Amino acid sequence: MKLRGCLSIALILPCLVFAAPASEEDRMEAMQALKWQEGPSLATIADKAVLKTTADLLFIDEQNSKRFLELTGNIPEDGNYIIYNRKDGWWAVFQFDPSGYVKDDEKIDADALLKNLKENDAPSNKERQRLGIAEIYTDGWSVPPHYDEVSKRLEWGVRLRSNNHVSVNYTVRILGRSGVTSATLVSSPDKLASNVESFKSVLPGFEYKSGEKYSEFKQGDRIAEYGLAALVAGGAAAVATKKGLWGVLGAFLAATWKVLAGAGVAVFAGVRSLFRRKPS
Repeated sequence: MKLRGCLSIALILPCLVFAAPASEEDRMEAMQALKWQEGPSLATIADKAVLKTTADLLFIDEQNSKRFLELTGNIPEDGNYIIYNRKDGWWAVFQFDPSGYVKDDEKIDADALLKNLKENDAPSNKERQRLGIAEIYTDGWSVPPHYDEVSKRLEWGVRLRSNNHVSVNYTVRILGRSGVTSATLVSSPDKLASNVESFKSVLPGFEYKSGEKYSEFKQGDRIAEYGLAALVAGGAAAVATKKGLWGVLGAFLAATWKVLAGAGVAVFAGVRSLFRRKPS
């Protein structure tokens, strides 16, 4: 299958400890070999939610998403689901965290959260060094965190720096009855505004399955140990760091809420030919 559009955000590819293809040609062939599900269709996220995809969207399941992350120089972690917009050229990662029902009555202090994120760079980068992955540093907000009580969505954008290249993660946390779905857009700063607009137009197609919606909470359901602020700071990892559990959770922080892209690296320039739709 040929996919239309391009991976306009070239990914930084450090010297990985994972079994990535030896050459760029092999890497492109491996990307093409992934089992892309073309829209319009109904994609399942962790058996907890569904995402209605349009004709411009492609989806890959957990196993193929793990391979995608490996090919793009990120940690190939389980539990991720990738969508790719072949019209606008962005991609996003969906992941469900079964942490329980997160109460949404907490006010958010953006300045305090940014300080916390920057302080977490050192221990998470220590884990990335161990794994042979490029270090990531938090530069600041591109969009300060804000919460919508109607949609139950917490959103923010953070600028990330690695090897002197800056990229942006725009993250949406969608609250559910038994946990939280994270949807993270990977973008470059110059394309952020248009990519966020395109990305957010996809989110109305996301819906928790019956019994998993935030409004279906019942007494006796598991309550998460943290609130909205900790979701921005890394969820369960933000709680665990206070307990000295970096040996266990370093990989979590290194992988789950910072997905790396670089605007000026040409390693993936040749991949654009793979992301074209077949002539009709």
